[in-house]
Amino acid sequence: MRIASVEDDPSQAAQICQLLEEAGFTCSSFAAGSDFLRALREHAFDLLIIDWQLPDVSGYEVVSWVRQHAGRLPPILFLTSRADEADIVAGLAVGADDYLAKPVRPAEFVARVRALLRRAYPSAPHDDQLMRQGCYVVDARRRKIMISGLDVELSPREFDLALFLFRNIGRLLSREVIEQAVWGRAMEAGSRTLDTHISRLRIKLALRPDNGVRLMSVYSHGYRFEEAGVAAAEQSDA
Repeated sequence: MRIASVEDDPSQAAQICQLLEEAGFTCSSFAAGSDFLRALREHAFDLLIIDWQLPDVSGYEVVSWVRQHAGRLPPILFLTSRADEADIVAGLAVGADDYLAKPVRPAEFVARVRALLRRAYPSAPHDDQLMRQGCYVVDARRRKIMISGLDVELSPREFDLALFLFRNIGRLLSREVIEQAVWGRAMEAGSRTLDTHISRLRIKLALRPDNGVRLMSVYSHGYRFEEAGVAAAEQSDA
């Protein structure tokens, strides 16, 4: 699991990354909110840990931007010295999923992180090798995808793209993030390589609501792969 920490204090940033990496996670640390927001356009994270008081934009503003542009995922943990009830309410109201006061208590911190990940990705196994979503079973170890128990024939690149989408279900993914993850580079402007592979997956995997998923193109940004029920609920609330 990939976790981003936004913390401007060097010693606390180092402690956060050390605790996460000792717990088996990958941690990317950012000292400013603007640095993190730029990185978010090119990289996907499974969980965000954000300090409220940052040197440029506030953690509150960072959380607000993430929720407006990325939706309900990834989960967000506020980690800050501001522990008044009004601050807690404000942080949760803007879109944080949990709130932990400093100083960091290592065991509690790691437990909160694990709990957030379990709630956000309930169908994801700890080893990330076998995933179930709707009618689909994705076996990362065997590099196989099954629909209602039947194997689907995919090229290696098609499988890599499908695996990335299933691992990031519910997220708004930019074209650059997908291309970097699957091809290892961003494509030149005007390239239709990603769109062609997406079109093939739609057909081969029957990515449609009656199979429990929906793959949507987001104008000028990229794609969002979602549970069909979640997407329908969001559209009805709009």
